[in-house]
Amino acid sequence: MIPADVRTLLEAKNIAHVATLLPDGAPHSVPVWVDTDGDHVVFLTGPGSRKARNLDRDGRLAISLTATDNPFHMAYLRGRVAERVEGDEAWAIVDRISTKYVGGPYPRGEERIVYRVAVERAAGQSFG
Repeated sequence: MIPADVRTLLEAKNIAHVATLLPDGAPHSVPVWVDTDGDHVVFLTGPGSRKARNLDRDGRLAISLTATDNPFHMAYLRGRVAERVEGDEAWAIVDRISTKYVGGPYPRGEERIVYRVAVERAAGQSFG
């Protein structure tokens, strides 16, 4: 279950950072667009990206994000990939996320996939 304060940050137009594990166990962290999908967190990527290769090998990940309008309001989550979504179902989610961030559907020049993340631990904090 995603706590309400964390869900608010995920559903707003905030950039998140997804940390995955490289083959040698080192962390790999990149900024992504995120949203919620029921009790899951969703984000998009290219099917051959470093994070996709990492997650296909080891589905554990961490996500952190801060509120764009208040960097002292933040959240962090840990979880595992519940599903890799491709095709028309993925594009529907990609377009929904893109519309949230840039006001319209995602360009079709490159293939995109979506990861649904089952949240195992999540917390939000505010400072100041």
